[in-house]
Amino acid sequence: MVTEHTFCPDCGGRLTQQWVEAEGRERLVCQSCGFILYRNPKVVAGVIPVHDGRVLLLRRKIEPARGKWTFPAGYVELGESVEEAAVRETREEVALEIGELSLLNVYSYRGSPVVTVVYLSYIIGGEPQAGEEAEEVAFFPAGALPWEDLAFRSTREALQDWIRELKLR
Repeated sequence: MVTEHTFCPDCGGRLTQQWVEAEGRERLVCQSCGFILYRNPKVVAGVIPVHDGRVLLLRRKIEPARGKWTFPAGYVELGESVEEAAVRETREEVALEIGELSLLNVYSYRGSPVVTVVYLSYIIGGEPQAGEEAEEVAFFPAGALPWEDLAFRSTREALQDWIRELKLR
């Protein structure tokens, strides 16, 4: 297994893959102090901002998925809640203030290094504009979403969940 981790964050000793009996799997273990390095997925917080029955999406200016459409989202920083990250990312990426968050769903996939938590929210302030990581922003009604140009599997599934929720109302 290839890993970017070579040295122990506690003592600087060499990390190697070895079987950890108590966990029933291989882990990166320090050969000097026995520290176990856990490699866990990162959490991404996202928001589908809704206004007049339409969702605001942004076209990505950065990789991965440059040029594809998604909703505002990004990594949760240490010290902030998932909800705080969702609000911050929406402000940073599309210059909008949003209201109360409603959990839409959580998306995770075998082999993926991220878990994506997606909320629905209504826009309560600001004028939509592309932030540093976006080429453009646009509103889409449920019947005109750019399905062929969506950035990620979680983008597609979250928008499908939003449409299902609309039909339940």
